[in-house]
Amino acid sequence: MSGTSEGPRPAVGTSPHSAGPSVAESDLPWPPVGAAGSEPHGYRAAFRAATLPMAVIDHEGLVVAANDALGGLLGFPAAALTTQSAADLLDLVADGRTWHAYREVLHRRRSRFRCTRSLKHPDGRSMWAEITVVPMPEPEAGRADGPGTGRVLLSVADISDRRELQKRLRHLQMHDPVTRLPNRTLFFERLSAALETLPYQDGRVPGHGRIGLCYLDLDGFKAVNDTMGHRIGDRLLAAVAARLTECAAQDGPHRPGSHLVARLGGDEFAILVEDSAGTQQLTDLARTVLAALQKPFDLGGQRLSVSASIGVVERAVAGTSATGLMQAADTTLYWAKADGKARWTVFDPERNAHRMTRQTLSSNLRPAVERGEFTIEYQPLVGMADGVVRGVEALVRWNHPQFGMLSPNRFVAIAEEDGSIVQLGRWVLRSACRQARRWQLDHPAEPPLFISVNVAVRQVWDSDLVTDVAEILAETGLDPGLLQLELTESAVMGSAGRPLQALQSLSEMGVRIAIDDFGTGYSNLAYLSRLPVSVLKLDGSFVRGFRHDDGDPPSPADETIVEAMVELAHRLGLTVTAECVETAGQAERLRRIGCDTGQGWLYSRAVAPERIAELIGSGRLKV
Repeated sequence: MSGTSEGPRPAVGTSPHSAGPSVAESDLPWPPVGAAGSEPHGYRAAFRAATLPMAVIDHEGLVVAANDALGGLLGFPAAALTTQSAADLLDLVADGRTWHAYREVLHRRRSRFRCTRSLKHPDGRSMWAEITVVPMPEPEAGRADGPGTGRVLLSVADISDRRELQKRLRHLQMHDPVTRLPNRTLFFERLSAALETLPYQDGRVPGHGRIGLCYLDLDGFKAVNDTMGHRIGDRLLAAVAARLTECAAQDGPHRPGSHLVARLGGDEFAILVEDSAGTQQLTDLARTVLAALQKPFDLGGQRLSVSASIGVVERAVAGTSATGLMQAADTTLYWAKADGKARWTVFDPERNAHRMTRQTLSSNLRPAVERGEFTIEYQPLVGMADGVVRGVEALVRWNHPQFGMLSPNRFVAIAEEDGSIVQLGRWVLRSACRQARRWQLDHPAEPPLFISVNVAVRQVWDSDLVTDVAEILAETGLDPGLLQLELTESAVMGSAGRPLQALQSLSEMGVRIAIDDFGTGYSNLAYLSRLPVSVLKLDGSFVRGFRHDDGDPPSPADETIVEAMVELAHRLGLTVTAECVETAGQAERLRRIGCDTGQGWLYSRAVAPERIAELIGSGRLKV
């Protein structure tokens, strides 16, 4: 007999190993054969001849009569079962709910009770039995020896074949047909159960257990399917499953069943480590898996080599959900792929926080433009020879309600990735041109400042930049010659087709084109003669090499490079702006080399438009 928990046991009942007392005809639950008013082969004959194991139970749960089929099932003569506790014989006290329902039928407070139990034949064979208990009819009026008198009928049906079929169907439902591994459904069932179980073993406090997961997929599996066919692909998956199973068995030999290897779909696999010993165990397992999978596979004459990327997550069971664990595993697997594949990567909370921040910023970029969360600050562009402010560069800032004031390097790359840079760039361009025109109108006696605006390459590809610029200039009334558009060197160099046409159209319109961060990209100087470029902005890394106030001598190589670039630019009719000018020594050397304008903290940080207006209004544009 099998059971899951102890419940209250009957107060009466003796062992079936002792022979029961003889039963007189008058003690049987039905009248003897031939009695007045009864059938010659009545209830008693049918009861004893039935192939279905049955017993009559009194209101205390004791066997009043049992047929030969039940005796054969339990391995005792039927007569020996009388006065025995049916609950003990058939393990009905294994759990409290079963025991309570059974007692309810005995006391006729319930019309039927049914449960399933695992029993053993006398020959040792196990069987699954469905036990049913129902009240017997009460005797007719005036008769005390009728079939009822507060008794119940118990029957035992062999459902082993049905259970075996159910087991096979569940196995098919819960296992992958290609690899024979547990599938996604069984994996999540096991994972949920592991997270809900409170570990008491080893004297630990409940909820202090740990769980680990290695989540992997094969690098380049699609190519195997596409080039060799799905038959070879399936054989490869089965071979991979076998190696993963072997690795899991080697990792937990003293804890059988503690590792679950599953195929989650496609070429994705998972190894669930219950009762994890820590991150070191998981990384050792991941290392073993990588080494095992990198050994060539021989698939019927086809020799294949594959690798895998693995995301490793290990954490306390307490406070962990299946969804949270899988999200962390999926993120970490993505990192392993992004870091170069054929490797394992451990979940990093800080890296994940950064990723979550990127996702938050990305999802809020477009609405933020509409909500007016962006502002623009302006950094002066100063003539190196006389220190006079010639123009300003517009630098966008995001006043995020959660993260505070964010500089462009926190969100511009994200905006370029999701395409919101087009909407944001258009807003910056319009706002900057409108501000430049307002300064000009408010101070007509002063030389107007040109405005320099950064343009992402995606704005050239994904929008009609030429039309946008023309409409904004017309709308604001700003002269095209007072607008400078900055594009990075990597975006400009190699331009052809639409980008080149857009740059040429803007130049013909009178707008100046500047190459930002010059010297860090492709540096294909041949393009300078073909592109409609007006300005080169030297990357700050060259200018920083001019410092000498930190005790180190200036870099002669940087000075030589800058001098050569300035000379080349001037020969091509271009002007040169030096970025990141921070010291008077840098400014002096750049002026001597021939740089036309400079910007940096030596002159001014990026400031609000009101500060620029004050500078213009003072009549002292010299800084």
